[in-house]
Amino acid sequence: MIRNVIFDWSGTLVDDLPAVWQASNFVFRQAGVPEMTLEEFRAEFCLPFTKFYDRYTPHVPMAQLEAWFHGRFRECQDSVAALPHAREFLEFCRRCRLRTFLLSSVHEDHFARQTAATGFQDFLDHPYVGVWDKRTKIREILEQHGLRPEETLFVGDMQHDIETARHGGVLSCAVLTGYNRLDQLRASAPDVIVEHLGELRALLEQRGLELLAAVSPPAMPVATVGALIFRPDGDDILMVRTHKWSHLWGIPGGKIKFGETSVDALRREIKEETDLDIGDLRFVLVQDCIHSTEFYRDAHFVLLNYTCRAVGPAHVRLNEEAQEFEWVPLRDALALPLNQPTRVLIDAVLK
Repeated sequence: MIRNVIFDWSGTLVDDLPAVWQASNFVFRQAGVPEMTLEEFRAEFCLPFTKFYDRYTPHVPMAQLEAWFHGRFRECQDSVAALPHAREFLEFCRRCRLRTFLLSSVHEDHFARQTAATGFQDFLDHPYVGVWDKRTKIREILEQHGLRPEETLFVGDMQHDIETARHGGVLSCAVLTGYNRLDQLRASAPDVIVEHLGELRALLEQRGLELLAAVSPPAMPVATVGALIFRPDGDDILMVRTHKWSHLWGIPGGKIKFGETSVDALRREIKEETDLDIGDLRFVLVQDCIHSTEFYRDAHFVLLNYTCRAVGPAHVRLNEEAQEFEWVPLRDALALPLNQPTRVLIDAVLK
C-alpha cells in the first residue's frame, strides 16, 4: 500500500516547459549555438542538466550558463501554471493521509514564486529543491523520514526521475505531462505510466492505494469512437497530436459510456476534446487495436471510425488530452507521422 509520495515539480505538478525552453534558447543565443524547436528541446533535454550543458555548451563555464538561464527565466516564469489534475491529486493525498515530499532540481527562488502562485506549498510536507542529481538525495530522504521503499511512490515526468526511484528502491510512476516523450519514459521501465495525475488518482482510488494491482489491463476490450472531422466549408480534416499516442497525429475520440449510443459518444467526445459541434456523420469501418506499442499502456480497443463535418465556425479549443492540432488536406495528412489506426482510416476514406 502506498503511504508516501515523492513528487517531481516541473512537468509533474506545474507546466514550466515553455518558460524553460525560452530561457534555454536565450542561453544558446548568448553562447553562440543554434536554438532548438520545442520538439527538439523535449527530445534532447535531460537531467542532471549539467549533462545537457556539457553536450551543447561545453565552452561556457557553468556559472555563466546558470546566470543567463535564471536571469531570463525570471522574466518569463509568469507563464508557469499548475498542471490539470495536480491540485486534485494533492488534495487526494491529504484526504488519504499520505505523506508528501518534493524532490526537484528547480531553483529555490523559482520554487518560492511558483508555489505562491499555485498554493501548492500547503500540500507538500517536505520539499527538497535545487537538487541537481536526485539520485544523490533519494536514499537520504528515505532514511531521514523512515520511509519504507515498498510503501513509497516517486512520480515524475523524466527518465532521471525513474532512475532516481530505482536507485532508492521505491515504486515509480511516469506522467506524460512534462518533458520526456513516451518512448523515452518507456525505455526507463517505470512501474506504471499514466497520462496525467488524474488517471493515477483514479487507479489508486480503485485499488485501495495498491499501485501494482492497478496496472494490469482490463479483462474486456474497450469500445471507442473517433472521426475524421472535415471543415464546414472545405476538404481539410482536423488532426490532433497527443502524448499518449507516442506524440503521433491522430483523430479526436474516446470511450463509449455505458448506456450511450456510439453516435452520442462521438458527439460528446469531440465536443469535450475540440469544442466542435458536428454533423453529416457517416460510419466508415471498425478496427481492432490490440496491444499497440504506439499507445502509452497495454490495451485492447474496438475502434468505431466515422467521418463528419464541423458545424458552424471551426474554432478548435483543445482540452488537456491533446497538445497540438492542424487542419490539413485529407491526402496530405498521410505525410504526417500518424498513429496506425488513423492511417488505416484515412486510407479507407481515400479509397
